[in-house]
Amino acid sequence: MVAVDSVLSYWMARGIAERANDRPLADIARELSLRLKAGADGPALDLTPDAQAILLGDPVDRLRFEVALADGRRVAGEALPAATGRMARERFADARVDGEPVRVVELAVPADAAAGRGAAIVRVAETLGKREALAREVLVGVLVPEALLVVVSVLAVWVGVVHGLAPLERLRHTLASRADGDWSPVRLDEVPGEVRPLLEAINTLVVQLDRALTVQSRFISDAAHQLKTPITVLSTQVAIALRETDPEKSRAALASANAGLERLSRVVSQLLSLARNEPEAGASVVLQPLDLEALALEAATRWVPEALKKRIDLGFEGAGGRVTVRGDAARLHELLDNLLDNAVRYSRDGGRVTVRVLAAPGPVVEVNDDGPSIPADERERVFRRFHRLLGSGEDGSGLGLAIAREIARLHGASIELRDDADGVGNTFSLVFPGEPPGGS
Repeated sequence: MVAVDSVLSYWMARGIAERANDRPLADIARELSLRLKAGADGPALDLTPDAQAILLGDPVDRLRFEVALADGRRVAGEALPAATGRMARERFADARVDGEPVRVVELAVPADAAAGRGAAIVRVAETLGKREALAREVLVGVLVPEALLVVVSVLAVWVGVVHGLAPLERLRHTLASRADGDWSPVRLDEVPGEVRPLLEAINTLVVQLDRALTVQSRFISDAAHQLKTPITVLSTQVAIALRETDPEKSRAALASANAGLERLSRVVSQLLSLARNEPEAGASVVLQPLDLEALALEAATRWVPEALKKRIDLGFEGAGGRVTVRGDAARLHELLDNLLDNAVRYSRDGGRVTVRVLAAPGPVVEVNDDGPSIPADERERVFRRFHRLLGSGEDGSGLGLAIAREIARLHGASIELRDDADGVGNTFSLVFPGEPPGGS
C-alpha cells in the first residue's frame, strides 16, 4: 500500500508541476506571437536580442523557440518537434531536443489580413528543471505527512492491540494456572465485548464436557463399587468347581457361579441403565404423547409369570379411558419394570400387587405391594444408589428405585412413597405434571 501510495503521489506531484509551469510557457509563446509582423516572404519576428534575452532568460531551465509558416518552413529560431494531440489553439507535448527531455507548447497564430500577415506557428520548448524541482517539493510535502501519519497509526494500532489483548493475556494466564479437574466457567466481566460470544460458547462446551465427565466418573465409581463383590464371589465359585472331584459338589459350585453370573448381568444392565438416564446424559431425550394406561397394562402383563412363581395376585385397575402423558416409551417401560420388580421381589408369598392408573387430578400410576412397610425415615433413602433395607432377605443391587427416580425426573415427574391404604405394604406413586395441551 505504501508503494502504491508513493507512485500515486508522484504522479499527482508531476501533474501539479506540469500545470503550474505550462501557463508561463504558454505566455511566452503568446508574447512571441504578438511580435510577428508582415515580411517580404511572410510573417517575420520583430524581436531584438535584448528583448529575446529577457523573454527567454531563465535561471534554471533553457528555453528554445521556433516560428514557422503554416507549410512548415521555419522563419526564426531553431527546429523543434511539433506538438501532437487534440486540435486546440495551444497544444502541449513532451519531447526531446538534443537528447534532453523538454516540454513543448505549440501556438497556432491565425493570419492578420489588416496587417498583411499570414498564418504562422509558434513553438517554445523548455527543459524540465523547475518542473522536477516543484514535483519533488510537492511529493515531499505529501509523503512526509503521510509517513508521519503511518507511523502514528502503527503506534496507535500497536498500543490498541496490546491494550485490547491484555484481558485475553490475563485470561490465558488464568486458564494456564488452573488445577486439573477445574471445569468452572470462565469469567466474562473483564474480556472485550467482541470476544464474549466466543467465551460464552466455550463455557457452554465446558459445562457439557463437565457433565459428560461427571457421568463417566460416576459410572466408573458405581461399577467399581457394585461389581467388585459379585466378581470375587463368581471367581471363588469357579475355583471351587475346578478343585472339586465330586461331580455333585462341582455341579453345585457351578450352579452358584451361574446364579452369580445372572446377578452380575443384572447389575451391569442396571448400571448401564443408570448411566443412560442420568440428567446430564439424558438431556437429548425426546418426549412424545403416549397412552399411560396402555403402557402400565403392558408392563403388568409382562410381570404375571414372575408373580405366579410366588403365588402373588397381580392385578390391574385402569382409569377407564386414555390417559395421555409426554414421555419416552422405552424409558417409561423400564421405570415401571423397576417398580414392579421391587413390588414382586419384596411382597410375601401369596400376597398381592396392584397396578392402578388414575387420570385425575393428574396422570398417576400407583403400584401397591404387600411387602414390609418402609419406615418414614427410610422412604427418601430407598431411592439412593445401592441403598437396601436391612433384614429384607432379598438379593438386589439397590439400583432399581434409583433408576426409576432418574427416569421420572427426565419426564418432569416424581415418585412418591407412602403406606398402602389397607395398612399392609407400600404404595409407590408415579405422578406426572399433567396432560399436555392438545394431547389425544
